[in-house]
Order: sequence, then structure tokens, then C-alpha cells
Amino acid sequence: MNKIKVLIVDDSAFMRKVITSLLEEDGRFNVVGTARNGEEALKKAVLLNPHVMTLDVEMPVMNGLEMLKELMKIKPTPVVMLSSTTFEGANNTFLAMEYGAVDFVAKPSGAISLDIDKVKDELLTKLYIASKANLPFNSKESIKDKPVKSSMVRGDRKPLKKVVCIGTSTGGPRALQEVLTMLPATIPVPILIVQHMPAGFTSSLAARLDRLAAISVKEARDDQKLEPGCAYIAPGGYHLTVKESKEGLITVLDQLLPVKGHRPSVDTLFQSLADCPNYEKVAVVLTGMGADGTEGVIHMKSKGQTIAIAESEETAIIYGMPKSIIATRLVDEIQPLHYVANRILHYVQK
Repeated sequence: MNKIKVLIVDDSAFMRKVITSLLEEDGRFNVVGTARNGEEALKKAVLLNPHVMTLDVEMPVMNGLEMLKELMKIKPTPVVMLSSTTFEGANNTFLAMEYGAVDFVAKPSGAISLDIDKVKDELLTKLYIASKANLPFNSKESIKDKPVKSSMVRGDRKPLKKVVCIGTSTGGPRALQEVLTMLPATIPVPILIVQHMPAGFTSSLAARLDRLAAISVKEARDDQKLEPGCAYIAPGGYHLTVKESKEGLITVLDQLLPVKGHRPSVDTLFQSLADCPNYEKVAVVLTGMGADGTEGVIHMKSKGQTIAIAESEETAIIYGMPKSIIATRLVDEIQPLHYVANRILHYVQK
């Protein structure tokens, strides 16, 4: 088996040594080099041709964000950030993902984490997944409108209310930014989002997207009435579900056991929406590893009044989650990322 070549970029000699040891204990990886700053990392990326890189943000000479922007211009390479859980650290993480990083791992205890081994399994998994990422992609290509089929039940009865739900994982923050910033503030429905992400980062993600988008973006709270023109992101560490009431849809947060390793779980959200018969749903699955969302889509489709949209392979950073729901043959549309917002609007404005 060909090993995955890794370049480790961190200004701490201790962190470089520890991460190297963690990776070399795993038979899948080969650390081909290390770098102390962004300038050195760029040179070694070209010279060593790694499959994936770990990257710190705070470094001398050239920091991680500056390096990442240059890397994506001269040699696009999958990158996993090692991130601080501070507010500033979370903001830098989302900037890095906007610039092209595939994913991040939260450091357990600050810049020099003596206990980095606590996140060993997460780091190894995310590096392995990132090494398979689809880079680079051009999400701005022109796509002609396509004929669509609709499984939403219509007829002479009173039109149902509508709601949009989105599930995503690896590569999701960048994908969500592209979709949400293309939606108008006047969109007449609420949007529910599950992004696989640890506690402490979802509030920063919501705040960042709220600044960038015309719609309002919030981290969901328990017992909250959903409003049109607003997106609600499941808090890290909590499942997000909804229930119907006379006032409309109401959020429910809980910390029940993870579902297939995920809390929040896309399946959990989707299944709760399937049990809301007075609403038509537009279910969207974007980039991500695994199959979270597939059982939820199957359940929603079995109850009717659901349109399912999957991100296409050409733009998905990781094609696992979209591929899995496409395999059910229940998906109504497969669209490149830049076209997803247009298709959401197509259905909710009918």
C-alpha cells in the first residue's frame, strides 16, 4: 500500500516532533518533511509533493493563513488546520477553510498542546479523509438550467408551509458560505443546518455566516420558533430536531447519544422533519465523509412532500455524503455547489 505523504507545518519543535510520532505510529502515513513557518512550507510543498499537510496558524515570517492563500495559487494541496478553541482561533479556522483548508482539529490545550495525543484518532482520521479531497475545484462554472421532477404532493388542498434543511460535514463551512450568501433576505422559509463540528466552533461559524449573508444566521437555541429568512445551525455537541406547534416549527435540542458517531446528526434532524406533515421540505446534502443524512432522506421521502438535492461530485470536497444519498435513487436533483441556492429558491418560491 502506498503511504500517504504528510508535511507538518508548525513553529513549535515540540509539536512537530509529537505530530510526526503520532503519524508514523500509523502504517498509513509517511511524514516526508516538516516546516517552521509558511515560507518554508511553501518551498517544501513544491519540493516534496505531499498528499496532505497539517498547518498551524500562528507562525513567524509567514503565518498559516498567508501561506494557505499562496499554496492554493501555486500548488493546491489538502490541508488540515490545527486550531485553537479561542474565539480568535475559531475565526481564523473559518478563514482558513474559506481559503482552501479541508478540515480542522481543535487543539486540546492551547498553542503548544502537551496532550495532543488526546485528539490522535481524530487527527489521523481527518488527515486520511483530507488526502482524498477533491482539490482544486471551480464552483463558478456556468451550468444550464435542467428539467426537474417534483415529488411534492400538490392538488386542490391548501398549500403546505415549507422548510429547508441542510446537512454537511468535511468541507461544509466553505460550502455553506457559498450557498447561504446567494440566498436573499426575503427567502420565505426558515433553514435548518447540521454541520458536523465540535462544541465551541458552531457559534463562531454562525456569527461569521451572519456577517456575510443577507439572511440571518444563528446558532440554534432550544424551544425557539423558526422564522423565515433565518438559518439555524445545530450547536456542536447537541442534536437539533423540530416539532410542530400552533405557532409553527419549534426547535428541540438534546444531548442524547451520538447517532453513528455524530452529534449533531443529519439523520436525526431529517427524521424529525419527516414527522411534520404540514410542511413541504427541501432537503440538501452537501460535501462530507460517510453516509449521515441518507436514512433521514429515505424517511422523509417515505412520508412525501420532500425534494432532495445532492451536491455533485465535481464540486464536493468529499463526495461521501452526497454519493450515499444519490445511491438511494430518491434524489430529485444533483447540482454543483454554486447552483444549489438557485434550486432551493426554485422550490420555496413556488
